[in-house]
Amino acid sequence: MTAAAPPEATEPFEIITFGCRLNVLDSAQMRRAAGAAGLERAVIVNSCAVTQEAVRQARQAIRRVRRERPEARIIVTGCAAQTEPGAFAAMPEVDRVVGNGAKAAPETWDAARRVLDFGLGDEAKVAVDDIMAVRETALHMVDGFDRHTRAFVQVQTGCDHRCTFCIIPYGRGPSRSVPMGEIVAQIRRLVETGHAEAVLTGVDLTSYGADLPGAPTLGRLVRAILRHVPDLKRLRLSSIDTVEIDAELMRALAEEPRLMPHLHLSLQAGDDMILKRMKRRHARADALRLVDEMRRLRPDLVFGADLIAGFPTETEAMFRNTLDLVEACGLAFVHAFPFSPRAGTPAARMPQVPREVVKDRARRLRDKGAQALQRHLSGAVGARRSILVEIGGGGRTEHFTPVRLARAAAPGTLLEARIAGHDGARLIAA
Repeated sequence: MTAAAPPEATEPFEIITFGCRLNVLDSAQMRRAAGAAGLERAVIVNSCAVTQEAVRQARQAIRRVRRERPEARIIVTGCAAQTEPGAFAAMPEVDRVVGNGAKAAPETWDAARRVLDFGLGDEAKVAVDDIMAVRETALHMVDGFDRHTRAFVQVQTGCDHRCTFCIIPYGRGPSRSVPMGEIVAQIRRLVETGHAEAVLTGVDLTSYGADLPGAPTLGRLVRAILRHVPDLKRLRLSSIDTVEIDAELMRALAEEPRLMPHLHLSLQAGDDMILKRMKRRHARADALRLVDEMRRLRPDLVFGADLIAGFPTETEAMFRNTLDLVEACGLAFVHAFPFSPRAGTPAARMPQVPREVVKDRARRLRDKGAQALQRHLSGAVGARRSILVEIGGGGRTEHFTPVRLARAAAPGTLLEARIAGHDGARLIAA
């Protein structure tokens, strides 16, 4: 579910990143801030808290770094450091624990360098503030790049909802949005540096704007970007919550060809009782109705979704409702997760499904997702697709489907090609 990104190995320090795209963007910001502060001989571990396995991987990486680089100063930050600072501070391998709220601020790394250089005592080992008290907008987290072809733009962070299985609000804090003008200006700069596609990202993307003056919606933001940055070839959305999609966003999907026809939905389950126990704000029928309406407005839309297997109290019949949702919604991409209890969440206190059952259901859900992907790939054979070329000889269609190209093209190029076939994992362009 969560994997470490390769260490960013340029001197004088390294960053090891776990978890989501937002952590990758945060690491890019930390690299600049820590570099400006003159941090040296350090390894920064940017952790993830979404599952217990993610936390285990971070701890394992810390121990490995200490074995392989005994001289390194190890600094832990990220969501797991925010939610479990004491556990990381207790590790003898760790020199400093930095909270999520200030991990991209230059002064954070100035302080870290002073502590590490001058040894100010164990009382200075933990620098973790109350993330729930953070209210400022995330202006320092607005850019990120994917091999110079696709820009990931974090327009929102934090979450005000309390799904019973999720620890992330306690790692990221309350929802905060970046003002529209700042986002438009940033995307304009990214286009000027050669990026053909921008991807809007956030912890709870569809809650965008509720904390800003005038409460602009995600749909208004999309319209503003497309109107004020006419040279942007593609605009894409990352994961969205079905219950928060606003009317302006629905109209944009129908009317804006530069808004890509691919949406990743935060569905989590297909059974109404499980959705209620998850404290989700939609029912199964809501998801089906939304998908049908979106396809009516934009017939070429392709959907992905997050789904959890083995949530507490889930029976076999309840699980089959989730399994059946893959076909009922016509999903092409499925991110299947085995339920992982997180200490401090209500779901961790509910009656648990046996782990072997959870693992088996997750496997069945992944198998169903693999079948859905095969249908999607096969359905594209013979069609013409617009492909954004990436480094390494591949690219992505407007539906975010990976493609192997028949001929070399410069990264960042948009080209039209007929799809000749697929290899089970990606399309093959003629």
